[in-house]
Amino acid sequence: MMADENNTNEDVVVDAAAPEAVEAEGGRRGRGRGRGEGGGRGRRDDRRPREEKEDDGTIEKLVHINRVSKTVKGGKRFGFAALVVVGDGQGRVGFGHGKAREVPEAINKATAAAKKKMIRVPLKDGRTLHHDGTGRFGAGNVYVRSAPAGTGIIAGGPMRAVFESLGVADVVTKSIGTSNPYNMVRATFAALSEQTSPKSVAQRRGKKIADLLGRGGSKTAEADAEAITE
Repeated sequence: MMADENNTNEDVVVDAAAPEAVEAEGGRRGRGRGRGEGGGRGRRDDRRPREEKEDDGTIEKLVHINRVSKTVKGGKRFGFAALVVVGDGQGRVGFGHGKAREVPEAINKATAAAKKKMIRVPLKDGRTLHHDGTGRFGAGNVYVRSAPAGTGIIAGGPMRAVFESLGVADVVTKSIGTSNPYNMVRATFAALSEQTSPKSVAQRRGKKIADLLGRGGSKTAEADAEAITE
């Protein structure tokens, strides 16, 4: 009887510790299943975006990855959610969100979604924005400003990933409000979607680019107009 009681106690201890061990490793919870690939050993908040350059010239940046769970009848099912920004470095950029049971699959889904909804942003001299702008989404509120050459990308976290993928070399930004990467990225895209170039404004108003630039007091309006390609 003493031996049976000892064996019973040992079985209880092992079974009670098993779920905690599985959750610590980030694997799936259940009987007879091993740890999932990826192991969940990474940080939940990836503050340093990972950059990958594909053969077609697109730049992919993993902005954020988070472990999520779904409660089902047998317990919890763990998965991963990824936020990815994709750009060509020449004025086109997009973002996507994907969820899957494993990290690589979630990143692939997010990358495919980002490539489907890329937008084109006009750039001044191919390095900065044409004008200042603001963007808001939910509790996220961001400000973007054009900057002279040599300024660099003054932005942090998700916003930096967006401008690096876009191909902007000089920009000054400020984020006020939430630090949620999803809302920050959406607010940044809201600000970029409102960017216009002198060429598009001139076409819409039926005027010449030199006429628009000349109103601001520029003495070299014609030369500036010829230099504008976007």
